Amino acid sequence: MDDTTPATMLADRAVLRLAGQDVRGFLQGLVTNDTVGLGPDTPRWAALLSPQGKVLFDFILWGDGDDVLVDCEADQADALTRRLSMYRLRRAITIARDDLAVHWSLEGGEGVPDPRLPALGRRWLGPAAAPATGWRAHRLSLGVTEGVAELGAGATLWLECNADALNGVSYTKGCYVGQENTARMHHRSKVNRRLVVAPIGPETDRTRVTYPDLGLMIEHRRVEAIGDALRPDWLAAALAEDQRPTAV
Repeated sequence: MDDTTPATMLADRAVLRLAGQDVRGFLQGLVTNDTVGLGPDTPRWAALLSPQGKVLFDFILWGDGDDVLVDCEADQADALTRRLSMYRLRRAITIARDDLAVHWSLEGGEGVPDPRLPALGRRWLGPAAAPATGWRAHRLSLGVTEGVAELGAGATLWLECNADALNGVSYTKGCYVGQENTARMHHRSKVNRRLVVAPIGPETDRTRVTYPDLGLMIEHRRVEAIGDALRPDWLAAALAEDQRPTAV
């Protein structure tokens, strides 16, 4: 990389490779999004939930031939590996760290649009390089939350993490862990709380994490009390749907 090439690697991300016997079928019964059609140009945001439908880990899935690559938080890679291994039973499936790194660029022709929201920029997997800067600030400016610190580990229902508005769930793929509560909320059009990004203020029991350097905080607020939270177009549309009167 020369001095004119911007750094793109997201140093806080890691890549897991799942290989072996029917990996896609294995994941299809576990995660919130559809593994059919995954490829190097068709990633999908998904999560592994508790049986109650609360998010344990979120990640982006990529297809690589018969294998599936999991773009996840580096700090959670080992815990996610252990959790997936619990479900593996006697299947001939390996789950291991890969040498690839996760890359991001706001502009340019490399990679593909982030599967959650095109405005997040472009994302791809490749050899490790110099770490990028500006990703978190850009992501939060668009109201998008991710990771255990922001989503909570087993603390937040997946649709409250805005998965319905950011392409993080399939309602047609069939059963997966935590599917019952997720589907019930969807069919009842009943999301009562959402994770939001707001200007930093006094911490309360709704606060998940604060970023003093950015002047922002993540809060878990009721949809009728969003207050001063950022309202990008995608969230405004979701809130309007949440508050639409339910037909009798």
